[in-house]
Amino acid sequence: MSPPSREGRNLLAVNIGLAANVLLAVLKTAVGIAGHSPALLADGINSTSDVAYLIIVRIFMGLAGKPPDREHPLGHRQLESIAALVIGAFVIAAAIAIFWNAIDDVFDMLTGGNDRPVAEPAALWVALFTFVVKVGLTVFTYRVGRKTGSIAVLALAQDHRNDVFSISTATIGIMLGRTGYAWLDPLAAAMVALVILYTGISILRDSSADLMDILPNQKIYEHMRQLVQSVPGVDELEEIHVHKIGFYLLVDVTIGVDGRLTVQEGDGIASRVEQILTDNIEYLRHISVHYHPSRAHVNDAAAVRSPGKSP
Repeated sequence: MSPPSREGRNLLAVNIGLAANVLLAVLKTAVGIAGHSPALLADGINSTSDVAYLIIVRIFMGLAGKPPDREHPLGHRQLESIAALVIGAFVIAAAIAIFWNAIDDVFDMLTGGNDRPVAEPAALWVALFTFVVKVGLTVFTYRVGRKTGSIAVLALAQDHRNDVFSISTATIGIMLGRTGYAWLDPLAAAMVALVILYTGISILRDSSADLMDILPNQKIYEHMRQLVQSVPGVDELEEIHVHKIGFYLLVDVTIGVDGRLTVQEGDGIASRVEQILTDNIEYLRHISVHYHPSRAHVNDAAAVRSPGKSP
């Protein structure tokens, strides 16, 4: 049996993450309510927002996959970013509501105005179970992302890692709340809300960057530069322009080659540059390579045409 393809491994990591988030969202929300734990309930809402984000992005990705047309010559990939904006706003609104409700509970409990029952043991066990699951998902997803080089999978792994921090906070709050400091449970919920808020802001920032055509990470430029300069026949790399359309990249490259080469030989070098970038850069949708005589060879030719005077 042949090993799964790169796309198959990426899809497996995404599907496992989505299924785990669905399970944990239902479990934490239900037990958080029944078990009287604001911290676990807040983390359940956090998982619910993750599920909503993944599902809606998948729906919009299907719409975004429509081929280019006359009105949209570069495709419909911005729909993914629009979906992310909607979800980011939803996550931020939920985080603010959870935070203020939790702070209100803490104040009432400390002033004696709210005699909230202590969290049930089931809430603590679910929190510990979630911690173990999220640690395992973080390790597994990072491993897949590093092997395949998938930007999307690595981002999912980072989300799992953030969830480890939030459930750790919730677990500590539940444990301390059960020892007689009940107000620490809603306080932990407020801290989890801050993690949710950070997630929502990150979603808005990244999706806005896509819509505003903000330049990609500098590491992508450096990786492209190294790849282009490794191609035999490329004397110099003059410029690289990268534009983002949703998750996808449009790249224009200008290189200098030996001016004594034929047009066919220059075209061969440009084709090799295009091929090496296509093979090594994820989400590369379009690439255009321009070539002309390098400045070194232009200067050499000028020196031959206009030799200096003999002493």
